[in-house]
Amino acid sequence: MGVSNNNAQENIQPKGNKKDFKKPLQVLHISKKDTQKKSQEIQNEQPNSQEEIKKENIAIKPQIFKDGSETEIKDRNENTKSLDSSQHDLNKPLNFSEQNTDFQLERTVDEFDFDESAFLEALNANEPIGATGETISGKVIAIESDGLYIDIGGKAPGYMPKKECGLGVITNFKEKFSIGLEMEVLVIKEQNADGMVTVSARALILRQSWEKVSSSAKNGELIDVLINGFNRGGLTCDVDGLRGFIPRSQLEDGQDHQSFVGKTLKVAFLEVNPESRKLVLSEKKASLVSKLTSLELGQLIEGEVLAVKPYGFFIDLGGASGLLHQSSLTNGSIRSLREIFREGEVIKALISEIDLEKGRIGLNTALLENSAGELIIDKQKVMQEATERALKTKALFDKKEQDK
Repeated sequence: MGVSNNNAQENIQPKGNKKDFKKPLQVLHISKKDTQKKSQEIQNEQPNSQEEIKKENIAIKPQIFKDGSETEIKDRNENTKSLDSSQHDLNKPLNFSEQNTDFQLERTVDEFDFDESAFLEALNANEPIGATGETISGKVIAIESDGLYIDIGGKAPGYMPKKECGLGVITNFKEKFSIGLEMEVLVIKEQNADGMVTVSARALILRQSWEKVSSSAKNGELIDVLINGFNRGGLTCDVDGLRGFIPRSQLEDGQDHQSFVGKTLKVAFLEVNPESRKLVLSEKKASLVSKLTSLELGQLIEGEVLAVKPYGFFIDLGGASGLLHQSSLTNGSIRSLREIFREGEVIKALISEIDLEKGRIGLNTALLENSAGELIIDKQKVMQEATERALKTKALFDKKEQDK
């Protein structure tokens, strides 16, 4: 029993302080091979260049030391920053804008010198010359068998085909045109890929001819034409390079119209249309216009009533007819036009309008009245005193003509 108790006491560990309890020492086994391997790994992990060392120095963050004071930490950080900034200033590129604010390394577009006149001149130099329908002046620089080359001031000369060099067939082509000849032409085709335009002297002549006949027709002018052909419908003629046509119905004598070929006729313009190239002339209208040019505004004429229409009377003036419109008949009120005049009756009236272009004559009887409706009440008295009364109204027409 005694032995058992002693063994039990030996197995029971004391419950005293843990510091008094010591663990048995452990033996460390150091291998030379492992030490060399570890040393090699440490060397590989170290920076390979001075540049990386600088980066690491720059990236150093302030550390907190348990035993150091706040003042010492700040001083160490300031010293580190000053060293880092010195190294950083050596590495970064120079920035002159920080040293001198008056000097700028880069300039904006607005700050460059700009010559507007030179810019516009450059634009004009490269602007295409010769739009379709434009009239331009040029000089012949080359003559070929199929056409001419004309300097028109562009980057390439203008080309004029032989058929566009004039009206009709040109037989003496090289004799008519010479190098250096100045001429006006019309652009009929704009620039091709080579910058060349197609021009025409023929098209310009025709355009000018249409402008001329249009003006003559508007002014009611008469022209002389040479008859160069005929067909079933009438006669053909040449008018400044344009083909004119005179219908048989517009001839004074259209029975034997074939006999007019080679003769000259005086005609007036009946229709002028450059777009459709339609030029219609009339010998009858020319006779009427000749009559109209002999008349004056305010002139008293005598004629026969040809027809009564709902809007007025047509009066035969001997080679021409005039219209007496109901608004110019009397200053009074009427129920029917036939209360005043009838067909075949000879009357007197004043010429109030002359339209040479349309070949019309406007007449007026209301101006012959001394009082409103006098023509209805006493028509005979008005007609008898028409000559004297016309003299009084002549001044009104003269003033109207001067105001135009």
